[in-house]
Parts: sequence; C-alpha cells; structure tokens
Amino acid sequence: MNKKTLRSIYIFSALVLGIVFVVKFGAPSLLKFYVQSGIGDCRNIPILCMNPVTCSADLQTGDNLPDSIPYISDSLTASVPKGFAVVEEILSKPFYKKHKRMDKGNIVYLLRKDKGFFVALFPQVKAGNDYEFIKSVMYAKITDIKNITDTFFVIMKGVFIPDLGDQNNVKMCSLELEGMKGFINYNLGKRENLFDCNFIGRDGSFYKVYIKDRERKLDLAKVSELIVSLRAKN
Repeated sequence: MNKKTLRSIYIFSALVLGIVFVVKFGAPSLLKFYVQSGIGDCRNIPILCMNPVTCSADLQTGDNLPDSIPYISDSLTASVPKGFAVVEEILSKPFYKKHKRMDKGNIVYLLRKDKGFFVALFPQVKAGNDYEFIKSVMYAKITDIKNITDTFFVIMKGVFIPDLGDQNNVKMCSLELEGMKGFINYNLGKRENLFDCNFIGRDGSFYKVYIKDRERKLDLAKVSELIVSLRAKN
C-alpha cells in the first residue's frame, strides 16, 4: 500500500471519527465549531447568518415578461427574457457547471423536480413537504444551531445557494406569486445582477432558477414574472 493511499485512509478515518464524536457528544457550541471549521462562518459566508424577509407588497407581475421568448423542454415551459441563454440542469450532474460558450453571457439555469422530491430524498429530517424543507434551508443560521438537524440545514444552505457574488450585498426574500410560493436570493451588483430562485409550483413541483444577468437587464419584478411563467410539461 503506497503512502498516498495510506494518507487518504487516515484522512477518511479522521473525518468519520470526527462526525461520530460530534453526533454523540454534539453540544451546540461544538456543532457550530464543526460547521465553521468545515464550510466557513458568518464573516466569510454572510448568507449563513441571514434570514429571508417578506418581499415588498407592491411587487407586481404582468401577464408576460417584456421582450420574452418561450422555452419548452421535456420537463417544463417558461417565458425567458431575450438575450439569455437557457441551460436546463439535472441533479445527477454538477449544477451551475461552466459552459465555455455561454458562461460569459447572460444565462438562465433551470431545474424542475416532481412533487415530494426533497421529502423522499431526505426522509430523516421529517419535513412535512417540499416547501417546509426549502423554508428550513433558507432560514437556517449558524447562530441558531442547537442539534444535528439544525446543522444539516445550515450545511444544505451553504451547498444549495449558488454563487451570488459579494454576499454583503445579497438580499433574501420570501414571497407568493399567483399560486407559487418560495424564495428569491439576489444581488443587484454594479457589474452584474445575480438571482437564485426556489419555488414550489401550483402542482407541487419544485423549480430552481439561477440567473446571471451580465448586462443588468432584470430587476426583481421581471424575475418574478419569469417565475410565474413556469409550468410543468405534461
């Protein structure tokens, strides 16, 4: 057995022992320390200490996204703004993977999963439905960790929310849109606008929309209109 293999075994064993120790003797302070050591703290990942706020009540959506074009796939339909490349992802591949041709421009990444997806995928957390699961992810905070379940949702939050640029400028918003409810995390930056949208649709489907708006064409209202246009493909 070579040195590289031995080193890998030692590292893996240490991680397993660490997890066992934390699970068995996991006081809140130890769980927080474990998370901060593994993925970061509020200083370098501010979103791990943020909660969504309710979107402004005057946020309105129209019937159609201005200058939009239809997008139709085997999974879903949507109206997307002109000038945006569309990439539909599946969870068996790295989400938000780079595309040599498209990653430089304006992009809309789309994902749809059937009703009950998260409840079936993570039965151990006993979420009542997919919305409750997503809500637990979005409201998870390092400062609120008290047990293993809290720790799980904080880690999920760090994984689930993609790159939104300078997190000190990120806003987290909860809202309901014409029978859909969920969350929009966004950063209206000086160079680009970034949006991460997570919604439960009218039929219970889960939709994730991640937008890189390099030309700063979109605002929160226009993104909301895109969300409203999402439909599961029969």
